[in-house]
Amino acid sequence: MRNALAGAALFAFLLAASVAAEEIGASSAKFWSAPQVGALPYDAHGRLVRRGHDLITATYSHIGPDMPDPAQRFSGNNLACGNCHLDAGVKKFGLPLFGLSEDFPAYSARAGAEITLQGRINSCMTRSMNGRPLPVSSEPMRAIVAYIQFLSQGVRKGEKLSGLGAGTMPELDRAADPARGRDIYQARCIGCHNIDGAGVQNSLPGLGAGYAFPPLWGSDSFNDGAGMARLITAANFIHANMPDGVDYLHPRLAVDEAWDVAALMVSKPRPLRAGLEKDYPDLLKKPIDAAYGPYADGFSEAQHKFGPYAPIREKLKEIEKEKGEVKNPNSGR
Repeated sequence: MRNALAGAALFAFLLAASVAAEEIGASSAKFWSAPQVGALPYDAHGRLVRRGHDLITATYSHIGPDMPDPAQRFSGNNLACGNCHLDAGVKKFGLPLFGLSEDFPAYSARAGAEITLQGRINSCMTRSMNGRPLPVSSEPMRAIVAYIQFLSQGVRKGEKLSGLGAGTMPELDRAADPARGRDIYQARCIGCHNIDGAGVQNSLPGLGAGYAFPPLWGSDSFNDGAGMARLITAANFIHANMPDGVDYLHPRLAVDEAWDVAALMVSKPRPLRAGLEKDYPDLLKKPIDAAYGPYADGFSEAQHKFGPYAPIREKLKEIEKEKGEVKNPNSGR
């Protein structure tokens, strides 16, 4: 009897283990983790990917404005790509870079045309980095592309991984308030980003050493054409990642706090990008929080900048149903 019970128990255990293994096997294909740069061999490809990693994490030291060779000064500020693409582009909802390479070429509403991955990188160079485009055949461009492709290995074209972008939290039914944001900034942000939003540098100015904590506004920040200069992007990014060390599973700011402190940030002065009025040949495809005109809907620049956005969305739906598109008179298309 005892042997029979033991045999039955063993059979039940083995059956449960088999079912669990099948469940794990069935679900394991749904999980994906970023590959490790350190596991690459030190061959030509491995060196190029490592170079791309370095360019993302310490952009200022390789193509920044303090480079000794003026020909290598592509970035116009001392930020790093990794200031927005957190943890070298692998943090979920920290504007990650993984799984993106197969999405290109892709249609860009801002350009009104199809763009390549290199074109998307140069959009960051001219906006977030406030600099000039990298030549497509240049070593820095090839390295950044190789790194993004490395982070995207194993991801099929059209497959969307979880954690892309900056997240989507509920919007406010009021305008986001820079004045409220100032109080939140002083209580939660000032220790890293400084009293004037200028950040904390790694070394003395002019040495090309970048920032321990980046500037959020001012002359060495991203320009007004950058994605982070838009409220919805900034608020979601802040909620999922700030203060430093927070992740999307354990936010420390309330939703309304994130909106308001983001409103403070986007209200502040920063470098101006020429020609923004030419962006988005079809104005119905313009992001609702783009803080520069022209617009298709008749709402003010202030409401586009700070919200609330529900009335604008309703109006845009009406216009799209009626007209299909609204051509930007400045785009030249």
